[in-house]
Amino acid sequence: MGLSGAEYERILGLMGREPNYLELSLFSVMWSEHCGYKNSRPLLRRFPNEGPRVLQGPGENAGVVSLGDGWALAFKMESHNHPSAVEPYEGAATGVGGIIRDILAMGARPVALLDSLRFGPLDEERNRYLFREVVRGIGGYGNAVGVPTVGGEVEFSPAYSGNPLVNAMCVGLIRVDDLMRSRATGEGNAVVLLGSKTGRDGIHGATFASDELTEESESKRSNVQVGDPFAEKMLIECCLELLGQDLLVSLQDLGAAGITSSASEMAAGGGVGIDIEVEKVPRREAGMEPWEVMISESQERMLAVVEPERVEEALALAERYGIGGTVVGRVAGHGDLRVVDNGEVVGTVSAEHLADAPAYEREVLRPAYLDEVQKFEVAEIPEPGDYNEVLLSILSHPNLRSRRSIYNQYDHQVGTNTVVLPGADAAVMRIKGTRRGFAVTTDGRGRHCYLDPRGGGAATVAEAYRNLSCVGAEPVAVTDCLNFGSPEKPAGYYQLAECIEGMSEACEVFGTPVVSGNVSLFNETDRGPIYPTPTVGMVGVFEDVGRHATPGFKRGGDMVVVIGGSSRVSLAGSEYAEIVHGRVAGRPPGPDLASEKKTADLVREMVRSGLVDTAHDVSGGGEIVAVAEMALAGGLGIEYEEGELERMTEGQGGGRRDVALFGESGDTFLVAVPQERWEELEDALSRAAGYDLIGTVGGDRIRVGDAIDLKLSDLRRAHEQDLFGIPGEVVGGSEAVG
Repeated sequence: MGLSGAEYERILGLMGREPNYLELSLFSVMWSEHCGYKNSRPLLRRFPNEGPRVLQGPGENAGVVSLGDGWALAFKMESHNHPSAVEPYEGAATGVGGIIRDILAMGARPVALLDSLRFGPLDEERNRYLFREVVRGIGGYGNAVGVPTVGGEVEFSPAYSGNPLVNAMCVGLIRVDDLMRSRATGEGNAVVLLGSKTGRDGIHGATFASDELTEESESKRSNVQVGDPFAEKMLIECCLELLGQDLLVSLQDLGAAGITSSASEMAAGGGVGIDIEVEKVPRREAGMEPWEVMISESQERMLAVVEPERVEEALALAERYGIGGTVVGRVAGHGDLRVVDNGEVVGTVSAEHLADAPAYEREVLRPAYLDEVQKFEVAEIPEPGDYNEVLLSILSHPNLRSRRSIYNQYDHQVGTNTVVLPGADAAVMRIKGTRRGFAVTTDGRGRHCYLDPRGGGAATVAEAYRNLSCVGAEPVAVTDCLNFGSPEKPAGYYQLAECIEGMSEACEVFGTPVVSGNVSLFNETDRGPIYPTPTVGMVGVFEDVGRHATPGFKRGGDMVVVIGGSSRVSLAGSEYAEIVHGRVAGRPPGPDLASEKKTADLVREMVRSGLVDTAHDVSGGGEIVAVAEMALAGGLGIEYEEGELERMTEGQGGGRRDVALFGESGDTFLVAVPQERWEELEDALSRAAGYDLIGTVGGDRIRVGDAIDLKLSDLRRAHEQDLFGIPGEVVGGSEAVG
């Protein structure tokens, strides 16, 4: 059951007796790493959680921030890694369904989905299968449930072979006055189960998600839930109408650990008890034992607390939507989760004890591997003979190739609120009937975190901050999904602790508190652990959503300017070093957080003022890859200024062109403006740490001195290759452009 001997002894002490099998099952799921955060809870206290826009921080189903004018956003990210490793379609699909219900539990209408995905190299058949089926699962559920998938990211590396990462994020819109909490209150109130019938799917799924993946994991397909997006759509509409008619006291989704988790958390949150009459739970399989019913993770179910006099109205509404509603228990004053089967109490455990798993603080020891992997000298790698060939190979690599073949499988416009379609730095959404809107992005930097956990954690937050600033949104808050290996191993715990520290430092500087999130540990196979991969989902606010920017060049004759810290570029840990030279080594430049914020804020203000409508951050692949992406997005080429290549190479590793063109750092943006607005741009850039006019938009090719001269058609042919194409055309790598 995943419990240690010491944990069992603690259970004996809390209960004062031996638990029966049902009671032990309740503890096993609630004290699993997936539900109890045993190894991460002490570290998570480091995150800043408060801010001027925060309405709800950690502790509820999702975080909530104010948008102004009485509007709010509820948002959260969660993982479905282990289920997706053994049953990729259903694992990904039910990950989407689960995160939607977290948002619904706050009383919000789900309006946007994003994902963050990691797979092993696509030259391995198993990785291609996982990639294909996960993408199908996300589209199959999201498209059918009617919530647009508006953004995300994906990367490929041997570190994720056999242990893919499937992180799903959902954003919901709500009026501030309608915000719902999950705390159970009111002794005697009815506990109503809404939605699908209960089966054996997902039993001990929370425990399964807390173990390392082994050859035996394939036998645990029964731990993976099966989703029904059409039932979820009806559940969403029913719950929103129940809330709109003020028929519910509280609402909670049923995810990991099923009824056990929902009921015990609602009871503990409200300081009450809950009696579950297990025989009343509608079942789709005969012969289920009470313990199976209690920990089943069957999908499309919600648990609600309803006042007795409103029960008939609530059940009638559920019947009208065809989802089913059943009174399965009562709120009680005893403080326990009590399971009753046909009048007989078959298990009773303190709700507070179930919700309070033991926590472990482990020693933070810097692992020896860092001494080796951080060694890197640029002189060790040869300079290219043909820069055109290098640029084409980088743009065609799975980590930097167009994601069109993925997002074309998703409905990203249902609801007609999507202002900026997938492919930009961040998704942009409108709030109908207002000028307001919001932007949202997901970002992760697994390779950077592997080479420098603290710097990589900070860089992950900084990347998200830049992406929101590029489209013109004010970044306001963060949700995260912390994907790591075993915390019981010194290297794994060090990576977790250091990444959290780096993320926390960045969130403090940027003023973006962490309001919700998820932790997924024990992501290991017999090949070893994954890269430490904290994923950040960040939301930003528009007062006027009409004032936004996109990456694509828009007008011939526009002047292109690079802004920020190009002097700090490095090939350490870069896409170029891995793709071209097969090196994952060095210590990437850590973000200068104060400088990052200053530059990003400047770019954002230029967008919000209407001066700039074309902006893009420099990320994976360096400046020339960012420029190529802007050219391809807009269908217009660029010619660099005469002598610009020489200026770029000054002081770069002895004047190396590859460092200047493909080197990476934070704090760097590209913007384009019409020539007639050049003086306005110069005035705005007087506050920048540094900037340089690099070229002029126009034509059908990219020219950079005597190093690069390529037609857009050739660039597009490389960049737009299908990620689901012929296996021989692709090679694994590690870091995503974003």
